[in-house]
Amino acid sequence: MTIVLILIVVLILVVALWFILAFNGLIRLRNEVAQGLSSIDVQLKRRADLIPNLVESVKGYATHETAAFESVSAARAKALGAQTLDEKAAADGEMQAAVGKLFAIAEAYPELRAVESFLQLQNELSATEDKIAAARRYYNTTVRVYNTKQQTIPTSLIASALGHAPAEYYRLKDDAERQPVAVELGA
Repeated sequence: MTIVLILIVVLILVVALWFILAFNGLIRLRNEVAQGLSSIDVQLKRRADLIPNLVESVKGYATHETAAFESVSAARAKALGAQTLDEKAAADGEMQAAVGKLFAIAEAYPELRAVESFLQLQNELSATEDKIAAARRYYNTTVRVYNTKQQTIPTSLIASALGHAPAEYYRLKDDAERQPVAVELGA
């Protein structure tokens, strides 16, 4: 009888230990997902802060390209106002397209490309784009790990009961955002 009692106690302790480890693992991964999204937000804000300086640099040389400047400003405003993951992804795609158009316009002005402040802004923006891409990769990797943990046995037995729902991947919603930027330079 005492052996059976000891086995029951050991079994209860093992289940309790597993529950604690599974619970803590899910919480850790949920926090990493939140941290990953926050990293994307930080880099998107950094890019949005660089855009007005870049626009001003290009404006002096390409005053007739007002439509491009307006699209950059609109994309920046939308990016800063995005709240949900879908809104952020959509605004991010619009911002990438608008900045691509701005750089394409700058290519038409060799004297602008020779200005040191423009080159510095262009390099900072390029570095920021790399950081945004890295933050997206980190976020999506963390989402994959978190979702996999929730969906595999034995953790799947308790995940939804503890309030854990699958996280969304950060992805472009519109196929048009995956296409190269088309730029028409008006003379």
